[in-house]
Amino acid sequence: MVDQINSNFAYRNRSAIEDTSAEIQSVWFMHEDISDADEPLLAPLFRESFAQWLIEAAGQALFGAGQFLLFNKEAAIVAGSGKQLTEAAETAEGTLASIIRDAISTGIVTMNESEVGYVAAMPLTRRKDGAVFCVLAYLSKGDTKEKLELLHQCGLHFRSCFYHKFEQIYVKDLLLQQQRSEQDAKRKDALFQAAKRLYDQIDVASVLSELLRSLEQLYPSSEVHLYLSQDHLNGDARVKPLVFKNAEHDLVAKAFLNGKSVTEHDRDGTLRLAVPMTGKQAAYGVLCMSIGPGLWDEADLPAFLLLADTSGSAFENAKLYEQSNLLINELRLINELTKRLNQSLRLKEIFQFATSELLTIFDADYCCVLQLNKDKNQFIVMSSNFPALTSEQFSPDYGFCGMVYRTKEPLIISDYWHTRVVTSKLMDNTGSRSLIASPIMVEGEVVGVILVTHKAPNFFSYDNYKLLQVMSTHIGLAVTNASLHAEVRRMVITDNLTGLHARHYLNEQIQNKQRKDPFGSLILVDIDLFKRVNDTYGHQVGDRILIQVSDIIRSSIRQGDIAARWGGEELAVYLPGIRSEQAYRIAERIRQHVEQETDPVVTVSCGVSEWTFEDEKISVESLFYRADMALYEAKHNGRNCIFVGQS
Repeated sequence: MVDQINSNFAYRNRSAIEDTSAEIQSVWFMHEDISDADEPLLAPLFRESFAQWLIEAAGQALFGAGQFLLFNKEAAIVAGSGKQLTEAAETAEGTLASIIRDAISTGIVTMNESEVGYVAAMPLTRRKDGAVFCVLAYLSKGDTKEKLELLHQCGLHFRSCFYHKFEQIYVKDLLLQQQRSEQDAKRKDALFQAAKRLYDQIDVASVLSELLRSLEQLYPSSEVHLYLSQDHLNGDARVKPLVFKNAEHDLVAKAFLNGKSVTEHDRDGTLRLAVPMTGKQAAYGVLCMSIGPGLWDEADLPAFLLLADTSGSAFENAKLYEQSNLLINELRLINELTKRLNQSLRLKEIFQFATSELLTIFDADYCCVLQLNKDKNQFIVMSSNFPALTSEQFSPDYGFCGMVYRTKEPLIISDYWHTRVVTSKLMDNTGSRSLIASPIMVEGEVVGVILVTHKAPNFFSYDNYKLLQVMSTHIGLAVTNASLHAEVRRMVITDNLTGLHARHYLNEQIQNKQRKDPFGSLILVDIDLFKRVNDTYGHQVGDRILIQVSDIIRSSIRQGDIAARWGGEELAVYLPGIRSEQAYRIAERIRQHVEQETDPVVTVSCGVSEWTFEDEKISVESLFYRADMALYEAKHNGRNCIFVGQS
């Protein structure tokens, strides 16, 4: 009975216990009393008190001569002694009820004769205000006046028993509240410690491990699972991916989508509780706990919700920290890559360095960098760690480079073996299954493609995919810089009209060759009577003659030979590793072709000179001087001929 009414009485807040000095003070809770708000809850307390009173007062003579009945303020019987209780209850609507009401209303002892005999009704009052809260009635066959004093003592005895029971309940209620307060304090302390440990972790894996460990400590009799909406490999079987199968009937999906806790009771009484794990920016998963019948206390729900919120915030902080570190590392990689790329202005070196760096950054098995040759309309492999692909050429419609070329977008393939959207020589020959690819863009056009592969499926992450896209942009900038530098250098060392090299470039190259080669030859070519051509046909025709002669020279020499415009209508050809005899034959071939192929027809005179490592003086100036002297002799010997200068 006590447990049933413990929580029903209105809690009474007490100030601190008054200080006791010399006087003996009564126990503080003895001054507590019932109130009007407690009236509907007193029936069990009346019955218990009456039963206890019957045990303590059983020896009184009054019990043998009659019976006692207990009435509440509504004059209803709540307890009684003797076998006539039922009969008394049946007649309580008559004179007995009237006597009880008189006692309640007047607050004094009332005696009278009723249908069941003589009745004495003693009202019992509350401690503080003296209000009647019940009536103890005594029924007997004889007159009860001479027994009034004894009845008064019985009433006081019952009142004492009632308040004793009331104080027990009050104290027990206070102890229960204290126990709950201590439990709440312990729970709050445990939550504080759990939250502190969660916030102390700076990586996602540690946050999840600490969360699961805290749940084990706080709810040892439960089974806990964590369903994450983000990819994360934790290694704990209790951490699972959040999969939406049937949102209407799936407890976890419902909690995640609604953003509220959801409870469900199984047939065996097991409680399943799903709580979203949210941060300030988003929901990251759902905490799901199953607990057996009778083991869950609703008072634990706020603590569980608080722990879920704390874990969501800690997870978000760890995720942000992880992403910031990843971003810092990516920026460091991009900065280092850009710095290294800009150290070289040669396209071949840039492609080779990019291949090496990308293999390291992505821990990839293979990397291939292709450049689009617009003249051939072919992708050419510029660099790869798979030698079989070196210098391979592919159509812009072929394989993954073709897909990237058409879409101008990066690409990620999780498993090439299961999703063979195109045929790829790189993937097939290397046995690769994972791929990330990105275009190399220059001024909005695809000038190359980067392919990075791995033999394992699902190897590359979405972050890898994004990082390659950023890095390909910087590689594209490096390619642009190198191309511009190459174009500027070509313009500097090339004569605009003839397309031959400039004179200073020829001088530099001859100096370099003289440091390495054992010998070489120089041919100076002069167009005969070129001023007459300009005067006769005009300067535009003169320029056309210069271009025709330059084209003939280019077609008459080897790839390693160096042709240049020496000045005006004079052209020069340096032949590394060639002696004067062979140089003479090359000059003769040039002379014949000029006479046969120019329009209008012109002729040329040539001067040839050579140098060897045995010469006393080896220099560009001496080589040109001898060739110039030979050319002078050719012009003074009728032109359209060749002379060889003497050492």
